[in-house]
Amino acid sequence: MWLYLVALVGMYHLVRWYQERQVVDQLQDKYVFITGCDTGFGNLLAKQLDMKGFRVLAACLTENGAETLKAQTSERLDTVILDVTKSESIAAATQWVKEHTGDRGLWGLVNNAGISGILAPNEWLTRQDFMEVLDVNLLGVIDVTLSLLPLLRKAQGRVVNVSSILGRIPLFAGGYCISKFGVEAFSDTLRRELSFFGGKVAIIEPGFFKTSMSNTEKLGQNFKNAWDQASPEVKSTYGKKFLKSGIKIFQILQPIMSEDLSLVVGCMEHALTSCHPRTRYSAGWEAKLILLPLSYMPTFLVDAIIRWNMLKATKSL
Repeated sequence: MWLYLVALVGMYHLVRWYQERQVVDQLQDKYVFITGCDTGFGNLLAKQLDMKGFRVLAACLTENGAETLKAQTSERLDTVILDVTKSESIAAATQWVKEHTGDRGLWGLVNNAGISGILAPNEWLTRQDFMEVLDVNLLGVIDVTLSLLPLLRKAQGRVVNVSSILGRIPLFAGGYCISKFGVEAFSDTLRRELSFFGGKVAIIEPGFFKTSMSNTEKLGQNFKNAWDQASPEVKSTYGKKFLKSGIKIFQILQPIMSEDLSLVVGCMEHALTSCHPRTRYSAGWEAKLILLPLSYMPTFLVDAIIRWNMLKATKSL
């Protein structure tokens, strides 16, 4: 009995291994639109796809970011300025993409642009603190995707949404985890809809990586700023020890963050080039070995583990 089960599991992984190594052809005729290409994952992906022969349409937030990327890539890559929080900017970028792709449609959309916002107790934050993150990480993803869906359907293309392992298991309060949970839900419903038209949707769930968005010094300063804006009653309730423990947690995260962004970008590339892309990609050892398994555990156990670690950080002060 066990022998048959092992053989069945082995056969499943063998077939999956074979399918995932089948690559789509005519990459040089395929257009991919990527948001958030100034730095980080988007910047590296744009360069990597350009070397692969794709027609890369890279959206940057700043002129400087666009000019720098353009200087480091081939003439196949074109850039456009895009602020995903502004519908008029998205409309202009959509028209720009239409003019470039013509009748071919859009093979790939990578929703990579994102911000961390303020990671602090909910009670320290304002509605505006949440909205700033949701505008970029969730509503921006939705707005860009809806604008480009006709072009994606035409090419039977792919949508690659960058979520986070924190979209599976929230470790921090604030708008970031909420936005990534929203990206997960939007991606799942979109995947089912696009399947009727031959399209595919993949979700990238990175762990902790060193990017401009995850600068721990900046996150710690934002944490302190949230404390400063909290009411005297809230400050009295939490106490300065809680403030110090929060800042220390960000300091603890610094050494475990990976600098190898290619782990995430490799997942993005596979989602765009494989004939049989995965639905979800987890990148980073802490995502695969700790946080992903933790997300499947009973809620009471997860709460106890997280609370224990927070108390441990507090007591060490």
